[in-house]
Amino acid sequence: MSDAQRHNAKMARKAKARERIMATKQTEKGLLIVHTGKGKGKSTAGFGMVLRALGHGMKVSVIQFIKGAREIGEKKALAAFGDQVDFFACGEGFTWETQNLEKDRALAARTWEEARRALTDADTAMVLLDELNIVLRYGYLSVDEVLETLAARPEGQHVIVTGRNAPEALVKAADLVTEMTLVKHPFRSGVKAQAGVEF
Repeated sequence: MSDAQRHNAKMARKAKARERIMATKQTEKGLLIVHTGKGKGKSTAGFGMVLRALGHGMKVSVIQFIKGAREIGEKKALAAFGDQVDFFACGEGFTWETQNLEKDRALAARTWEEARRALTDADTAMVLLDELNIVLRYGYLSVDEVLETLAARPEGQHVIVTGRNAPEALVKAADLVTEMTLVKHPFRSGVKAQAGVEF
């Protein structure tokens, strides 16, 4: 038997096995997706899913905790989609930048109001809660309240939560959890955050 014939036979077996697996996957539901970990790419992965949903004509909502002080490339790019995207960013930077606990809590509460609005809108197919894990880690919002709201969202609505240190209760409730692992980062070699890569 030639290499090509062996390859064809192997791929045919894989195709049949894949068909059997796919035949058992019939459920559709709104997914709770968590991107966490110390590695770069959590928000980037979330925005990639947002772009994919937009490509399918879905309405999406992006809610950014913490990062509101910075003008980011994703917001500029998503503006081209008009009313198909709601984008709300509220915050004045990371906690080490603001150094104002009460203000950080107030901004988190204000942002959560917008998040709850999106999470009750049946027309919104996907909600990105960017850096929500940071807010939960510092106790600016109640994990229990967030989980209760997520559980009560419209059927079929997908939610993506990003940020380091996802609470265990959120990880347990999620349908999909990805932990980004840091292997190497240019920041450690003295390279600053750059437009188009970091923001």
